[in-house]
Amino acid sequence: MAKIPAIPKPTTAELNLLRVIWPLGAATVKQVHEAAQKDRPDMTYATVLRLMQVMHGKGLLARDDSQRSHVYAPAQPQESLRTGLLKDLIHKAFAGSGKELVMAALRGHVTKAEREEIRKLLRSDDK
Repeated sequence: MAKIPAIPKPTTAELNLLRVIWPLGAATVKQVHEAAQKDRPDMTYATVLRLMQVMHGKGLLARDDSQRSHVYAPAQPQESLRTGLLKDLIHKAFAGSGKELVMAALRGHVTKAEREEIRKLLRSDDK
């Protein structure tokens, strides 16, 4: 039986940088650095470069090095990575139960407005 390759797990810093890269699509380190500085003015070019190189090595970023400036792009779409991380969390922390994950989230991590939005979504699914 063929083993499914593991989804690379980003660190918090890598996930934060992916949030910058996803809207950009394919981008150079300089472009990512400039975009990252909007939220983190203290982030240096060297830090972004090093992080992106590590992320490429882990399979989180694809790299086109056919030009002088390497162009990086997310190796997978945002939703795909989120789904993989969520499946892993459900399996590890909630014994495979999506219901337990939702119940834990509802116990204190959801605002009143978010609860109402969830209720509307559930009602629309019943129709």
